Amino acid sequence: MGQLPKYKIEALQKAKRDAKASRKRKINTRRPFVSFLIVCEGEKTEPNYFKSLIDNRISEVREVEIEGTGCGTVRLIKEAIKLRDQSGKDFDRVWAVFDKDDFMDFNDAIALANHNKIKCAWTNEAFELWYYLHFQYLDTGVSRADYIKMLEREIRILKNESYSYKKNDPLMYDLLQKHGNEEFAINNARKLRDSYAADTDYAAHKPCTTVDQLVNELSNPEDLL
Repeated sequence: MGQLPKYKIEALQKAKRDAKASRKRKINTRRPFVSFLIVCEGEKTEPNYFKSLIDNRISEVREVEIEGTGCGTVRLIKEAIKLRDQSGKDFDRVWAVFDKDDFMDFNDAIALANHNKIKCAWTNEAFELWYYLHFQYLDTGVSRADYIKMLEREIRILKNESYSYKKNDPLMYDLLQKHGNEEFAINNARKLRDSYAADTDYAAHKPCTTVDQLVNELSNPEDLL
């Protein structure tokens, strides 16, 4: 047999290169996913809520690590930075979850988080505001104790029984899903933020919360791909 024509040799060589590139792409290709690190002020209340959300909304494109630290505001942000940097992982989203309470460094914590590319799910003044917004819109600042009283009243009306709020209740997410309205809460949270326009004195935004933004990302991680 004679030598193959030049154009056939070049075609065979190209086919071989393409096959090799295709195999390499398959080796290097992994299923796309979004990885979250969520660092919470509370050791149980917020972690329990977000763990329940994740368990109830299965996703093939989401991986989540949740840490409850027991520290707040600036200390929490520093802890989030440390956990992120020491993890050896390249998280797509790092969130800090904290309340205003009586801390005086609330604005400083948000500024430090922004500087270090950490997103904040903050609430002024207490995480229970997010719970209450599942039932009613509220634009008057009240204390944590008042949130709890109002929340108990709403749930007692709907459940027709003597409900008592338990901090760190692992069933709180399920209770809110059954008797509250999450979409209503999300809209209420947005409405509250809009009421403060471009004002960046977040410590004065009472009541207000950004928890809905984290809830949305965890519920729709495919939107981040």
